[in-house]
Formats: sequence, C-alpha cells, structure tokens
Amino acid sequence: MAYVISDACVMCGACAAGCPVEAISEGDGKYVIDAEKCVDCGACASTCPVGAPQPEE
Repeated sequence: MAYVISDACVMCGACAAGCPVEAISEGDGKYVIDAEKCVDCGACASTCPVGAPQPEE
C-alpha cells in the first residue's frame, strides 16, 4: 500500500530528498507520491516535519 501526502504539506522537500526510490515529486501546492514507484518504506513519513505523508487507506 503506497503512501499519500496530505494537505498538511508545507512544500519543504524533505520527503522527496528522503525517498530511496524517487517516487515523490513537486505537485500543485503539495508534493505527490507516485503509487507505482512507492515501496511503502515510510522514509518520507520519518523525514517530514509536519507528518504529511501517511499510509494510503
């Protein structure tokens, strides 16, 4: 199950820098995760200062 980035995103880029598979890119107003590339490792969630990346429900 891939992670998704909530509207709490502050566009700091920490999640993208911490993603080992480069699944995160800058979107319109927040970063977005490519579910096809996401390996569900949680690295993005652990680097985000506001907790925006969350497991997809």
